[in-house]
Amino acid sequence: MLSSYRGVLGHPGALAFSLTGLVARLPISMAGLGIVLLVAGETGSYGQAGAVSAAYMVANAVLAILQGRLLDRLGQRRVLVVASAVFGAAMALLMWAVESGWPPATAYLFAALAGGSLPQVGSCVRARWAFVVSRPAELQTAYALEAVLDEVVFILGPIAVTLLATSVHPVAGLTVGVVAGVAGSLAFSAQRRTEPPAHPRRSESGPRAAMPWGTVITLAAVSAMLGILFGAAEVTTVAFAEEQGRPSIAGGLLALWALGSLTAGVVTGAITWRRGPASRVRWGSVGMAAAMVPPYFVDSLAALGLILLLGGLAIAPTMVATLSLTVEAVPKTRVTEGMAIIQTGMVAGVAPGATISGFVIDHYGAGPAYLVSAAAGLVAVLAAQLLPRDRDLAGPSAEAPADAVPTP
Repeated sequence: MLSSYRGVLGHPGALAFSLTGLVARLPISMAGLGIVLLVAGETGSYGQAGAVSAAYMVANAVLAILQGRLLDRLGQRRVLVVASAVFGAAMALLMWAVESGWPPATAYLFAALAGGSLPQVGSCVRARWAFVVSRPAELQTAYALEAVLDEVVFILGPIAVTLLATSVHPVAGLTVGVVAGVAGSLAFSAQRRTEPPAHPRRSESGPRAAMPWGTVITLAAVSAMLGILFGAAEVTTVAFAEEQGRPSIAGGLLALWALGSLTAGVVTGAITWRRGPASRVRWGSVGMAAAMVPPYFVDSLAALGLILLLGGLAIAPTMVATLSLTVEAVPKTRVTEGMAIIQTGMVAGVAPGATISGFVIDHYGAGPAYLVSAAAGLVAVLAAQLLPRDRDLAGPSAEAPADAVPTP
């Protein structure tokens, strides 16, 4: 199993950009929660804290695609350096504004600026793998490795930001996340040898390479539904633990869910799959939807923990297949933009999922709220049926897939 990972990490510069990419991604799991802890600690209002955090997340979702397009056109180093500087400055101003009691509007402004400028290192890392690695089996392993590292980020980040904010100072956790994001992004962008070439627009080069919008939009829809599944399941799990009189165990239950995904991610990278990524997206979405049905019937924390652990096994393989299919379908000159669209779909689904499940919890309890996740998973299954069959794809990073639409 380890030989597969040694193979991909043996490419010159691969280990360095993967590790710096891991550090640079820490704000993904630390910033939103850190903002909530900071604003709530200073104002005493969780409503305002949630609204400021939402401004951060919405701006991130809206502008991530634009940043992905700039990354493809101008190159990773130029864009990440500017984005890191703006992100660091905006987060510093946000902390200063909250700590100094500035008008609430300033907190929303700086949060939106920070979210919109958050360096899209996750997409950049995967774009580098697509540039460095040529064999599909190795690319599969590389994406599985990044899926595992994503789980590490989402396990360690919330723990670190909460511990620092509650035991040291409300700004401590957020500060660590910002420093990690800025320093990691700058260290990542400084590695020129593995940076994919920029593809600037020139009048003599004609129209941009066609984007396969049929495939990309379908994948974004699948990702959005899975984002709803994630957002709903997280809130529902917290509510379930509270109903059982053990609110402190909610984090452990979610960690088991992430552990299942991490384990499956490690195995995914060591397997040579016979089925292509489109087929794996379809079956993976079935597994994720099915995993959300049993929690409706349980009334035990131990049983729920086991179900979440097993259900997590479907997450990483599905995410890896989604990104692998993106790389196969989109032109090489627009890989980062394509990945940003998929990841934006995922992020965009989290907040609605949390909101809908919250309504169900308030009126019917935590158990029925798991059916919100199941329903979102079912829609993802149906959307995945619209994906082209593996045999219909033109190949890795094809310049003109079957459903491509030229972009002027």
